[in-house]
Amino acid sequence: MKIGLLECDHVRVELLPIAGDYRKMFPALFSKVAPHWQFEFFDVCNGHFPTSVDACDVYICTGSKSSVYDDDEWIKELKTFVREISQSGKIYIGVCFGHQILGEALGGEVKKSDVDWCVGVHSFEILKLQNWMRPALSSFNLLMMCQDQVLKLPADSVLLAQTPDCPHGMFQVGETMLGIQAHPEFPKAYDKALMELRVERIGERKVEMGVMSLELPTEEIQMAQWIVNFADRRIS
Repeated sequence: MKIGLLECDHVRVELLPIAGDYRKMFPALFSKVAPHWQFEFFDVCNGHFPTSVDACDVYICTGSKSSVYDDDEWIKELKTFVREISQSGKIYIGVCFGHQILGEALGGEVKKSDVDWCVGVHSFEILKLQNWMRPALSSFNLLMMCQDQVLKLPADSVLLAQTPDCPHGMFQVGETMLGIQAHPEFPKAYDKALMELRVERIGERKVEMGVMSLELPTEEIQMAQWIVNFADRRIS
């Protein structure tokens, strides 16, 4: 199965030794649960898009330092491409910025959250359990690194999970589009280094609490399995 990774940013040079760029993080995560997935990489933040929506079976859209409401040409083009994916029936998985661009592209609204930054480990409560969410959980822990959030969901969305600080933490549109605000692909060491680089932006106290939270267990492998289940049930 061919997976198109829509790269909306790149890891800072000084952090690359931790876990590489996103084109290394995502395959590393999914190799543990989906060795049949073959990745192709599209540097969309530098204008390199698939020539056709049919180029891949599944698209995963990464996080970014940009905001989905920025007036950059590549962001406008990405919104158009996400709408094309939706119309085509291909599978789309949005992570953080990719979650937010799904919301914006299909008629929702993204803004800076009133709670400001969400960093470190957050606990997500499952609101609606789907048949692809196996093995089932009532909640899960994942890493977060965001200031923007989807504040209004697109029409026909199903809200799947939330945290106290992120009411639209995971949602599904139709049978093929899934948004996840958290970062299952981040290793904890990378999340910690990123928090420490952004102390002035995030705030010392929030970074301190975020770093402390890294002692909590996380369910990134479980989330990766759910994503594979979500995609494979539509393609197999």
